[in-house]
Amino acid sequence: MTGAAPDPGPAAQETAPPVPGPAVALAADAGLTAVVTRWRIWLWAERRVSRHTLDAYVRDLAGFLAFLTDHLGGTPGLSDLATLDAADLRAWLAWRGGEGVGRTAQARGLSTLRGFFRWLDREGLAHNPALAQVRGPRPKPPVPKALAEDEAAEAVKAVRDLEDEGWVGRRDLALVMLLYGAGLRLGEALALNQRDAPDGPAMTVTGKGRKQRVVPVLPVVQDAVAEYRAACPLALGPDDPLFVGVRGARLNPGVVQRQVRRLREALGLPETATPHALRHSFATHLLGRGGDLRTIQELLGHASLSTTQRYTAVDVARLKRMHADAHPRARVSDQDKEGA
Repeated sequence: MTGAAPDPGPAAQETAPPVPGPAVALAADAGLTAVVTRWRIWLWAERRVSRHTLDAYVRDLAGFLAFLTDHLGGTPGLSDLATLDAADLRAWLAWRGGEGVGRTAQARGLSTLRGFFRWLDREGLAHNPALAQVRGPRPKPPVPKALAEDEAAEAVKAVRDLEDEGWVGRRDLALVMLLYGAGLRLGEALALNQRDAPDGPAMTVTGKGRKQRVVPVLPVVQDAVAEYRAACPLALGPDDPLFVGVRGARLNPGVVQRQVRRLREALGLPETATPHALRHSFATHLLGRGGDLRTIQELLGHASLSTTQRYTAVDVARLKRMHADAHPRARVSDQDKEGA
């Protein structure tokens, strides 16, 4: 039989993993349901996705088809997918947002849909360029985790010893002290000029959107910056950068990031220990010591309190203890227990 594929035999058939069934029922006509089955087989056999990933893709697509059933007023078919426009797809995203679907899940669902439509196009089943006109919501960048208080203290103590050249070590110490001791962003610290150096209990910092804020400066931070400036052998004027490289140019963020990587390796700190994590540690440790969110918002230069709440990753257990200690009904309950 010319051109016939060889029989894989019983042994091969026994070892071939069966395609998992759909994670959920599909709101689609028979033709589209068959097409989705072909897509599932392709994902499983050709792309080799995991069972978990396959289920997630099918759930995303099933949710989209369920929306189309209401949106179009009937069970969708393959021809309906080819005629959808950008407004239909944006309506789906808006509907998901109204259902409480978060940004990350929204982005994943849109990615699933793009993949499915690309496959339809390659297979010659349907072509729809409307997806190229639709942008999903950007997932929020993950907030860096704070270092523990002892880790932060150890990092500050050790950063100066990474360099043999004395003034460079003092520079790195002063910079880390500003990040952790005053909560500055790395870009804010590196943008400072000599005239901006703290010489008192407060300093003015220019943050995002050219907004200025006044930041308290601890004596230990003032001392670290003063020692660095005194040790620096370069002749720098008031308008020159505060933090400079060995040739006198403004210090590059990459140099700082490299130094922090060396610090991580030397101290065995987690990968989440980054320059920005020092600012996050500043806020989190203040909160843990009883600082209020409004004050921390001002210190960080956040326009919105909700940003500060997300940024500091409020300790729910600590808030529960505060609530139990402060709420009058909680105290009444404790008295009731004692009298029982």
